Amino acid sequence: MWKEFRDFLSRGNVLDLAVAVILGVAFGAIVTSLVNDIIMPLVGIVLGGIDFSSLMVQVGTAQVKYGSFIQALVNFAIIAFVVFMIIRTINKIQARVSKPAPAAAPPAPSADVILLTEIRDLLKDRVRGF
Repeated sequence: MWKEFRDFLSRGNVLDLAVAVILGVAFGAIVTSLVNDIIMPLVGIVLGGIDFSSLMVQVGTAQVKYGSFIQALVNFAIIAFVVFMIIRTINKIQARVSKPAPAAAPPAPSADVILLTEIRDLLKDRVRGF
């Protein structure tokens, strides 16, 4: 069982996934900082000093923090846009690197194929003549 578990962990897909998760967490921290420390203060200035994260409604004894939800939506939109731009850039680079080769002309048919085609055509003409 241990050998099987070790083999499972040493597969490339598991290691690739682990690296992707670690980079995703780091990327999330960068985007969160970008949103909280740079973009949202600017949005607050444009909207007259409104801080979304502090927006809430008191309903009885409960606090409905809809500002946190707005903040999460802004974070999502920015993350989605950044990922889109990264994927778009990668696709452009890959398209430049791996331009498809121009389609080669189909090879000329061999002598056997030409002969068989002529025989077929003669037989068709013969059948039509009857």
